[in-house]
Amino acid sequence: MKKFLASGIVLLVVGMLNLCAYADDTVVGAGKKITLDYTLIVDNAQVETSVGKAPLSYVVGSHSIIPGLESQLNGLGVNAEKTITVAPKDAYGEVDPKAFKEFPKSTLPKGVEPKVGMILQATAPDGSKFPAVISEIKGG
Repeated sequence: MKKFLASGIVLLVVGMLNLCAYADDTVVGAGKKITLDYTLIVDNAQVETSVGKAPLSYVVGSHSIIPGLESQLNGLGVNAEKTITVAPKDAYGEVDPKAFKEFPKSTLPKGVEPKVGMILQATAPDGSKFPAVISEIKGG
C-alpha cells in the first residue's frame, strides 16, 4: 500500500447523501455525522468505491478517516460533488524504504500469480492483518 501513497490518493466524492437531521445547517462541520459515496483512485486506477454498496458514514472530527480527506470535506453541502487529492503526508505518510520486505513466491497462497501492484493481505507477528502491495517481482 505504501507504493500507492507515493503519488497521492484521489477521491471522488460522488455526493453527500445525508447530514444528520439535527444539524443546524446543511454543510459539513465538526461533530456532524455525514454519509457519502466515494470512489478511490490511485495512480489513475480505481481501487475502491462505495457506489452501489453501503456509503461511508462518520462523525466529523472523530479522526476515523485520513486527515487530508476530512479537511477537504469541511464546508461541503448536501449533494455536493468534489474531486479531492490527498498527499501522502496527509494520508498514511510518506513511503518508508525500510518497510519493504522480500518474500519467496512459495509463501503466496496456492494459485495466486503475483503481479506488480497486486494487493495481498498479510499477517503481522502480533496476528493483526494489513494490506501489502507487490512492488517488484524478482526471479523466485
